[in-house]
Amino acid sequence: MPKMKTNRGAAKRFKVKKNGKIKRAKANKRHILTKKSQKRKRQLRGTTEMRKGDSVLVAKLLPYG
Repeated sequence: MPKMKTNRGAAKRFKVKKNGKIKRAKANKRHILTKKSQKRKRQLRGTTEMRKGDSVLVAKLLPYG
């Protein structure tokens, strides 16, 4: 059986934590930031864990993550 290929787009967007959960960046922080409040932009910093249903799909794209 050949090795499975990792989806490179997913590998750049998501990281698998030691506990198996998937870490992702928050959305809406790329552009059109002038109309967003300081509080909203501050809360969009950093990373968060994916929900269970979405992480099942992403885990298939990252077979060795």
